Amino acid sequence: MNQIKAKIDNPLSELISDEIFELLEAHGLIDEKAVRDYQIRRKFKSLRAGKVSAGDAIDAIREEYPYLQFDYNQKDCLSNKQIEYT
Repeated sequence: MNQIKAKIDNPLSELISDEIFELLEAHGLIDEKAVRDYQIRRKFKSLRAGKVSAGDAIDAIREEYPYLQFDYNQKDCLSNKQIEYT
C-alpha cells in the first residue's frame, strides 16, 4: 500500500529537518508563539538588511500579523535577542 503523507510547512527549515519538525510537532513540543516570534525577528532583520527603516519594517510585519500590537512587534523586533542564522 502506498501511504500518502501530508506535507507540513516547516518554518524552521534552516535550523531543523522537516522530519524532526514533524516529530516534535506530533509530540506537542513546538512552541508556536516562539516560532512566530523567531519568524518576526528574522523578517525584521531581513528587511533592515535591505535598508528598510525600523518603522517601515515594523509596519510591514504588522500587515502580516495584524492581531499583534505595535508595541509587541517593536519590543520583539528591537529587543537585544540575537538570532544566529545564515
